[in-house]
Amino acid sequence: MAAAARCRGLLAAAEGDLIASFAAFARAVADLDKVAYPLEQARTLLCLGVVRRQAQQKKAAREALEQALAIFEELGARLWAQKARTELRRISGRRPADNDLTETETRVAILASQGRSNREIAAELFLGLSTVEMHLSRVYRKLGIRSRRGLGPRLAMNRDEAAQP
Repeated sequence: MAAAARCRGLLAAAEGDLIASFAAFARAVADLDKVAYPLEQARTLLCLGVVRRQAQQKKAAREALEQALAIFEELGARLWAQKARTELRRISGRRPADNDLTETETRVAILASQGRSNREIAAELFLGLSTVEMHLSRVYRKLGIRSRRGLGPRLAMNRDEAAQP
């Protein structure tokens, strides 16, 4: 049902009916929230992001595409992740600053702070080596550090800050 709704969304967008398109995508996302099909969820978010980008809804497009990218990366779907990255690059304007670590960035950072190599992290999380490197560079930038040595103390400090009311 969700795949059919996604296809209806794409068809409506191709016909120029954005209202029907977004309604169909909303149905698809709602249907996929009820079941555990992360690849289909990410594909739907990718399609939604593309249509929102084409409709000049930059912020909404970026949000959908970033969600899709995170799921694709978590699943190790490299080609789909590359498509999402390509679509994200097509959105003009500056990306909003977000200094919170994503779930995947947090997992990569924790493993790196435990002394694991990038190759070991990639194998354990079922990610590509370049994906691990990308996550680590984002972690370093977001945490304001330059090397793995600073990861442990900075992660502990972030946990303490998050635990405070």
